[in-house]
Amino acid sequence: MDSLKLLQSFKLGDLELPNRMVMAPLTRRRADYHLAPTPLNALYYAQRAAAGLIISEATQISSQGTSLPRTPGIYSPEQIAGWQLVTQAVHDRGGRIFLQLWHGGRCSHPSLQPQNALPVAPSAIAPNEEKALTATEEEVDFIIPRALLTSEIPGIIDRYRQAAKNAMQAEADGVEIHGASGYLLDQFLQDNSNHRTDAYGGSIENRARLLIEVTAAVIEIWGSERVGVRLSPSSTFQDMNDSNPEALFNYVVTQLNSLNLAYLHIVEPRIKGSHDDFSVKKIELGVQHFRPLYHGTLITAGGYTKETGESILVQGDADLVAYGRLFIANPDLPKRFALNAPLNVYDRSTFTGGDERGYLDYPFLEKSE
Repeated sequence: MDSLKLLQSFKLGDLELPNRMVMAPLTRRRADYHLAPTPLNALYYAQRAAAGLIISEATQISSQGTSLPRTPGIYSPEQIAGWQLVTQAVHDRGGRIFLQLWHGGRCSHPSLQPQNALPVAPSAIAPNEEKALTATEEEVDFIIPRALLTSEIPGIIDRYRQAAKNAMQAEADGVEIHGASGYLLDQFLQDNSNHRTDAYGGSIENRARLLIEVTAAVIEIWGSERVGVRLSPSSTFQDMNDSNPEALFNYVVTQLNSLNLAYLHIVEPRIKGSHDDFSVKKIELGVQHFRPLYHGTLITAGGYTKETGESILVQGDADLVAYGRLFIANPDLPKRFALNAPLNVYDRSTFTGGDERGYLDYPFLEKSE
């Protein structure tokens, strides 16, 4: 059974991973009303500590960065303490966890913002796709955000820097910068959402500037070998699009290649939010495309099975495979792959929001809770 490449150990910087199966970042919306993790969340992550690496759910760097109700932050003492519960529980079971740093940008609602302010974005353009969730969990259309002033951008970078420090105080093993899925950093990258004319808009180099500056700021805190970046170059989720995505993301990946990151995490074209995307793509920008450009560790995420995950590792197109929905329903997923055991079926209705149901109650092969 150890002949499976998925189950082989891997050296990630100075971290030794027992297998190449990563638990993908998964927004579950079960933080408390201080937007802090609780013992419920700690047990959920601890149950999945057999993953080679856990990447936490998206975690906002500031109250302004909040995108959805009941998502955790990493900017207050209560939140740092909540994440300490999580990291301790994961470490007690021998696991490793990176905290994903997130700013939702325009994908928010005033009811989630300080003083009911408008969400911020590179430009005053609302997504025409998907819906916003209000603080009372009503689905409404996204509203037109406020374009950030050039003078505000250093403050955004500082918030990432402080969040990285807070993640270190919470005893995470590293951090991942969320540059994907139509959130703030992705909004700056792509020209359908970024119409700026300052140093952060216009050319590809300018639009990539914020992501690169944020990454450099986080590396100042953690060192490059404990920092990853997630991108979704082919995703149209939350109304994302670029006039020349290949040139844009080739540039971004080449810039990141020089930073000696822990890893680059690519969301494959077939994923749209938490769903599979069967639409025809003009260009497919997945790990196979970026492997020649990126010489460090590549994580791929994209609705993989045991067989397809193994195949992409054997081909050498990725080094680690992230599993999301399968880890939700199978906390002992590596063991099930090793034994070729049947998998629990996930319940999509319990993915976001709620309580223990669909969160802590998926059975292990052998009862251990």
